[in-house]
Amino acid sequence: MFQEPDYRENLSLKLSEVLDDIGVNERMVMRRRRTYMLQETMNYITQKSTGKKSLKYLIFGSQSEGTTTRGLKSDIDFLHFALCTNVMQDLSEWEHGKLNYLMIQDENTTPGYCFLQLFRPDEPSPFTDYPGNDHYITDRSGRILCKNTFSFLARPGGVRHGPSQALLGGPGFIDRDIVAALKCKSWPQSAIGWLDRQGIGRWPTQDMKRYAASTRCFVVGTGSKVSVYPELEWRISTSLAERCLMLNLNITQIRCYVLLKMILKSYLNPQGTINISSFMCKTVLLYCIENTEQSIWRENNLFICLTYCLLELHSCLLNDSCSHFIIQENNLMAGQFTAENKHEFSKVITEFIQNDGHGLLGINIDDLGQRLQVKLNMVPHGAYKFQSSVQINEYQMTSAYIRIASNTSSCHMLILKHLHNENITTMKQSVIKLMTFRGDGHRLQHAAFKFLAPFLFTTYGSGLASSSIGQNNQVSYEALIWLSAGLNSDISSSRLKLASVFYSTGDMEKAELILRHTEQQYYSYPVLHICACWRKPIPIVTREFERVCVEQSEECIKHFTAFCVRFIQKEINCVPCELQYEMFRSTQDDRIHRYRYRDCWMDWAVVDSLPFLYFLQYKIYSHLQRHQDQQQALCKLTRIITIDENLKHKETALNILGQCMEQEDKPQQALKCYLLSLQQRARNNAANYHISKLLSRILAGQ
Repeated sequence: MFQEPDYRENLSLKLSEVLDDIGVNERMVMRRRRTYMLQETMNYITQKSTGKKSLKYLIFGSQSEGTTTRGLKSDIDFLHFALCTNVMQDLSEWEHGKLNYLMIQDENTTPGYCFLQLFRPDEPSPFTDYPGNDHYITDRSGRILCKNTFSFLARPGGVRHGPSQALLGGPGFIDRDIVAALKCKSWPQSAIGWLDRQGIGRWPTQDMKRYAASTRCFVVGTGSKVSVYPELEWRISTSLAERCLMLNLNITQIRCYVLLKMILKSYLNPQGTINISSFMCKTVLLYCIENTEQSIWRENNLFICLTYCLLELHSCLLNDSCSHFIIQENNLMAGQFTAENKHEFSKVITEFIQNDGHGLLGINIDDLGQRLQVKLNMVPHGAYKFQSSVQINEYQMTSAYIRIASNTSSCHMLILKHLHNENITTMKQSVIKLMTFRGDGHRLQHAAFKFLAPFLFTTYGSGLASSSIGQNNQVSYEALIWLSAGLNSDISSSRLKLASVFYSTGDMEKAELILRHTEQQYYSYPVLHICACWRKPIPIVTREFERVCVEQSEECIKHFTAFCVRFIQKEINCVPCELQYEMFRSTQDDRIHRYRYRDCWMDWAVVDSLPFLYFLQYKIYSHLQRHQDQQQALCKLTRIITIDENLKHKETALNILGQCMEQEDKPQQALKCYLLSLQQRARNNAANYHISKLLSRILAGQ
C-alpha cells in the first residue's frame, strides 16, 4: 500500500475514517463542546442566582474544544478568576473598590509576561506601605509588586504545577487542572499586532479577531524559564481568544491536532514528560492554518497536513523558537530544552516524517495503529478486537449526558448551600434571579435554566409548604403551584418531595397516587441514579440507557435520570420524622472530619430516590391499613438496598430501613441495618444515634 502512487490520499482517507470511528467526528466534537459550555453556563447561572460574586470560572482545553479522545485521557482545564480584582494597563482602567494591579512590561520582564504593581482600591494611586505578607515585595523603585506564588485557590489533595493545581480525578473521574488567574480590563498591548496580521489563508477571519479583541485576557501566576525575576512574573493569557480559534477549526484541522497529540504522547513524551507540550502543537497547527490556503484542509489531504505540521514543529525545535500565536514575542520554547533533548526530539520527528506514515501504525492510543492496519487491508478484518464505532459513540454520548446531569446535581447543591441558612424571602429572591434567564436570548443560558429551575422551584415550594404546615398543618396554594412547576426536574426526586408533602399533612391517598405513578415510570424506562453529594465512580450504565442517550436530546435525558432527594432544614415539616434525624447526623467531633465545601449536604436530609419511594410506600400503606402492600414495599426497600450498586446514600437508606424494622418490632434486624450503615460511613452518620436509642430501648425492656 505504501508504494502506491496515490497512497498519501488513500492513507488520508483511511486515517479520517479511523478517527471518525473513535469519535473524532463533527457530531461528537459538537457534543463535547456543548457539554462543557453548558456546564460553564450552569455554574454562571448558579453564581448569579445565589448572589455569589467572588469567583467565576471558565473551561478551556481539549475537553471543551472537542479535540480529544477517550484514549488521550485529557484533563479538564478550569480557569478561575476573582471578580474583586482588576488588572489595568494604564490608570484610566482603575476601578473603585477593587484590588487593582498595574501591568508593568519593561526591560526586566520577559516578552509575554509582566509584573503586577499593587494599587489602592479607594483612589488610583499605588500602595506605598508594604502589605505585610509573603505575597508582595518592594522593588528598588519602591513599587509593591505581587509575587506569582499568590493564589486564591487551595484545594485538598491538589498538587501545584506552575500556575495550576492538578487534582487527580480518581477511578471513574477525569483529572482536573485548575488555574488561578486575574482578569485584565482590556486586550493586551503586546497582542495588538496580531489583530492586523494577515496570513495566506486569510485565517483567522476579521470577525474572529474582532471577537478576540472584545474578550478579556488574564494573567496567570508563572514566570518564564529564562526570567531574571521568575517569582515576580505573570504570564499574559489570551485563553478566550484561543478558544474562539479552536472552535472555528474544521474537522480535518481538529483531526490533525488530535494526531499531533497522539504522536506527542506515543513518541515524544512516552513517559509522561512535558518537554514538548500539546499547547506547542496547537500553536504550530494554528500557524500552519494561517499560512496555507484553507482548501488544503480536507479529508483526503489529512496526512499531508499532518506532515506539514510536523515539519513546522521540527523547524521550531531546530531554531529553539516557537512563538505564541497571538503574542509573538513570547517564545514558548525558551529555556525548555537541553541540547540533548533537542537532538533526541529532532531525531524522532525526522524518522517519523521519513517513514511516510508507518509511524502511525505504532500508535496504540484508541487502537489507532491497529484500526488503520485493518482499514488499509494490511491484516484481515477480525484480526484485532476493539470497540466498534457504534459502541464508542454510545459511550461518549452517555458520558456527555451523565456529565450534564451530574453538573446539574452539583449546581443544585450549591444553590441549597446558599439557601440553607436563609429565610423564605431570600429563597424567593433566588428564584426570581434564576427566572431572569428563562427568556434570555442566549441559547446556552436558556438550556441551563431548564435544567436548574425545576429543582429550585421544588425547594422553594417545599419551603413554603413546610412553613404553612408548621402553622396550620395545611399546604398553601402558592406552595402547590411552585411544587407543580418543578415536577419535571427528573423522573422522581421532585415528585417524591410532593408525595412527602402530602404525607406530612396526612393526605395519604394523594401521596400514594404520586408514588404509584413514579414507580411505574421506573419500570417503563431505563433509569440512572444521579448524585453529586460525594465523589463516587461513574454509575454502572445499562445498554438500554446508552441507547436512550444516543437517540434522545439532552433535555429528554432528565426523563431517564433519578436525582437524590434533598431537604434543607427550611423544609423540615415536609420530611418524615425517620428522615429528619439525617439533618442532625454530625457531632462537633464529626464536623472536624468533613470537607468544608463538598460535605455541606450533611446538614440536610438526603436520600436516593428509589429507597425513599419504597420507604414512603411502607409508611403510607401502614396508615391506610394495607398491610400486604406495606410488606411488599418493605421487601422492595430491602432488595434495592441489597442489589443496587449505584446508590450514593446507602447509609441513609439503611438507617430508614432500620427504623422500619423497629416499627416491625425486629430490633435485631434494625441493629444489623445500623451497623451496616456505619460500615458505609463511620462518621457523620445518624446510625450512631439510632444505635444508642435502640440499645436504650432494649435495656429498658429487659
